[in-house]
Amino acid sequence: MRYDAIVLGIGGMGSAAAYHLAKRGRRVLGIEQFGIPHEFGSSHGVTRIIRLAYSEHPSYVPLLRRAYELWREMERAAGERLLVITGGVDVGAAESETIAGSLRSCREHGIAHEELSAAEMARRFPGYRLPAEMMAVYQPDGGFVLPERSIVTNAAAARALGAEIHEGERVTEWDAEGGGVRVRTDAGEYRADRLVITAGPWAAKVVRGLARLAVPERQVMIWTAMRRPEYFAVGAFPIFNMEAEEGRFYGFPEWAVPGFKLGKYHHRLERTDPDAVDREIHAEDEAVLREAIGRYFPDADGASLATKVCLFTNSPDEHFILDVLPGMPQVSVAAGFSGHGFKFAPVIGEVMADFAMEGGCGRWDLGLFKMGRFG
Repeated sequence: MRYDAIVLGIGGMGSAAAYHLAKRGRRVLGIEQFGIPHEFGSSHGVTRIIRLAYSEHPSYVPLLRRAYELWREMERAAGERLLVITGGVDVGAAESETIAGSLRSCREHGIAHEELSAAEMARRFPGYRLPAEMMAVYQPDGGFVLPERSIVTNAAAARALGAEIHEGERVTEWDAEGGGVRVRTDAGEYRADRLVITAGPWAAKVVRGLARLAVPERQVMIWTAMRRPEYFAVGAFPIFNMEAEEGRFYGFPEWAVPGFKLGKYHHRLERTDPDAVDREIHAEDEAVLREAIGRYFPDADGASLATKVCLFTNSPDEHFILDVLPGMPQVSVAAGFSGHGFKFAPVIGEVMADFAMEGGCGRWDLGLFKMGRFG
């Protein structure tokens, strides 16, 4: 059997791509080297932030608006909650890139928001204890999505529409041939008209040209006991993206598992091999996170309840890579999500389906995400 499209990697982006291709009536094969879902890449950890006031760049906002629509469609189809709105804050000094970027996106796209001082934050959201020189941009549409459940939902929906998805099967090589592609795995050989590569931290192992453009990095998340749990409940505590003296942090209210969850972008600057990640938690890992909790969220500075290792896959400028491969119009790639991609998973699935079936993505301005920007 020859497929219309093969999707390599059935995590957040790949499961969405497989679903959108199958929804369009295409013969789809998805190949995942682990199970669905799994904890070896970037698509786990119970919750992932979604925010509309996007400090990284205003070009993300149209994609985000479509992502919100698609998250709601997924919920209706699955009959379960996948998107939880808590409100969200971008936090930093008034002159910080985070505050400036958030305000820029809000103003350019007419996004409802409020500017709050540190004192106003403490009165309104007492779980936050910000220094006087910091402020926040509050946006009521912020919240979080559920990564493991969304992957299972997309994979199940794709299968229900006729997609074939193989778990526990590792790709050993692929090549372009005769306008199509051939993919070999440790279990067989397959052919298709199109290839969609959504391999997460393994992207550079699948596409050699991504070796310098999609670099895996070890990350650690922590959940801590709270002295005032009511401060960190959904409805009382908005998700946050915070630029502080100690670095850039992100965090969540308590949900599904006990504890206040926090992580630090570029945790300890540890580049890694996705097949040889140090998955042990060390004292240094916890110390990096405890520093921020103790200073900015002291009412959550209780015992460690859980820790998890995950991976970022960083591009040089920390913007996504969404493109067809040079000289191979039948092969498209989504990579380099740099720790802020999961919220976009449904719309990335649509984008990759457009690339695979239409050879382009004319309805979106994807100039920011082209591979050619790196030379």
